Amino acid sequence: MNFSITHSVFSAVLSLMVLFSTFSLTIEKHFCGGVLIDVAVFTQIEKCADDVVSVIDTAKTVKKTCCKDEVDVIEGLDQLTTNTFEDLEDIQQQVLFAYSYSYINLFETLPSSVYQLDDYSPPLLIKDIQVLDETYLI
Repeated sequence: MNFSITHSVFSAVLSLMVLFSTFSLTIEKHFCGGVLIDVAVFTQIEKCADDVVSVIDTAKTVKKTCCKDEVDVIEGLDQLTTNTFEDLEDIQQQVLFAYSYSYINLFETLPSSVYQLDDYSPPLLIKDIQVLDETYLI
């Protein structure tokens, strides 16, 4: 029973590790004048109202922005490789087998002993001990 619980917990942890290692994430940041205005992970960033400032020169209108956007992309694994026990070298197989065999045999199982208390009768109470010792549960 204990082995099956450990096995299921270990399997769940490994499957979550595989899931999160293949997970890609994009973080968008919006800066206005060097100050961080908005950060978005799963949605679009909100742009500020002063995103475009017009500067008038002699005969031209130049649009200049004081804001900038940064996009950080965290890439996950594209392909997963699976290895089997046969893919290991002979010495690695022997070391792994010896280690697992010695680790499993470290623990001895205790005999399951069931005590039958059918013939046991508790002692008779002559006086109430809690009242004598003046200990009351509140």
